[in-house]
Parts: sequence; C-alpha cells; structure tokens
Amino acid sequence: MTSTQHPITLVTGGSRGLGRNAALALAARGHDIVLTYRGSEAAAHEVVVAIEALGRRAVALSLDVGDSASFPAFAARVKQVLAATWQRTAFDHLVNNAGIGIHAAFADTTEAQFDELMRIQLKGPFFLTQALLPLIADGGAILNVSTGLARFTLPGFAAYAAMKGGIEVLTRYQAKELGARGIRVNTLAPGAIETDFGGGVVRDNAQMNAGIAAQTALGRVGLPDDIGQAVSALLSADSRWINGQRVEASGGMFL
Repeated sequence: MTSTQHPITLVTGGSRGLGRNAALALAARGHDIVLTYRGSEAAAHEVVVAIEALGRRAVALSLDVGDSASFPAFAARVKQVLAATWQRTAFDHLVNNAGIGIHAAFADTTEAQFDELMRIQLKGPFFLTQALLPLIADGGAILNVSTGLARFTLPGFAAYAAMKGGIEVLTRYQAKELGARGIRVNTLAPGAIETDFGGGVVRDNAQMNAGIAAQTALGRVGLPDDIGQAVSALLSADSRWINGQRVEASGGMFL
C-alpha cells in the first residue's frame, strides 16, 4: 500500500452486529471496505450507503462462511472487485468476524450443533483465509474475532468457546507462518456486548445485563462501538508491533 492509497479491509459478516460497527469505524478512519453478508442483501446495502456517506468506497458480497467449497469462487470475485473498483490486485486487512452462537449445555450439545459451529467458527476462517492469502498485501494484517468465553466460562457455551479457542491457537500459527510477508495476525476477543447476537439476550434481558455489568470492572456491558473502535485500533499503523496476540475487549469481565 502506498501513502496515497487508502487501505482496503475485508470484513466478513459486515452487514449487522459487530461486523457492521467495525466496518463503519474503519471507514471513519479512512478505510475502504469489502463486506460480506449471508442473509440480508438489503442490510448490507445500507452499510455500503453509510460508508459512502463517510466519503469512502464499499462493496458488499454474498458469502456463507460455513460453505468452504464456495471459497475459491469467492476469492475470484474479490479479485474482480478489487480490479474493477480500486484498480488494485490486493487488499490490506482481513477481519474474520462472521459467526453464529449456539447456546446448549455440554451434556445436551448435539453433533449437528457441534458440526455447524465447526464449519462456521473454525473451518470457515481457516480455509477462507487460506483462499484469500494471495490477495492480501504484504505488510497487511489479519484480525480473527474470538470471545471472552475462551478465557472465562459460562454454562452453555462449551462447543462455541472450544471453536474460538481453536481460532486463538490458529492465530499464533498464522502470525508465525505469515511473518515473512510482513502480515501480522491477532485475535480480538469481545466480552458481552449489547447486540442481536444470540437473540439479543445480553441487550434485552435486563437481569442478565445487570449481572454481567456487576462482574465487569468498568461497571457496564459492552456496546458495539467499543468493539468497532478496538478493531480499527488493532488494524492501524499504531499497532504495527502487536502480533500473534489475543486482545480481550471486555471492560474487565471476571477479573
């Protein structure tokens, strides 16, 4: 990336929730955005419009991160979009954000639930990043989104958190193996955030919200902006020497 070019960041799951907020926070800091969506093209288009209102360029592409067979075609589409929209052959940053949450006690978790989480939360980011590697610029950055639940435990998230634990180990291996290209790789682990994730339980259940706030050093539950700003900070040049790390953005939950 030259000094005259704006960085291009690809955010998976950028049409809603934390991905949407991250895309907007990055755009506010001068990034152009490629965002992916699985369900709502209309919601993705709204994010594109909001990014353009900030003076940046954005493109929304359909992607199911649970369908690894689709990744080669998706990478080819990204290559086409980079050439057509930016006259470039590479983008700078990848944010592996897209995911789902399944709440089930360990004793009750089914193989189907486990396999779905594996496809979306671990296999997806692994092979999507692999497919996109030729399009990531040397000196770029990858940010894998994990969860505070990989450090502390709350009943009902055994399978989900196990996948995110895998992502945190994968992050260190990627940082080691991609360092020769100057690509740094980190994990961002959000705590409980007021979004529609998991049916919006943290946001909408007042008792749960208050309980989490009471266990958080800063005395409140996280907001989407808290995570969007953390994403943009970790992808900025100011964080250029942070590599292979797990950064938790939880306000100090369960310290």
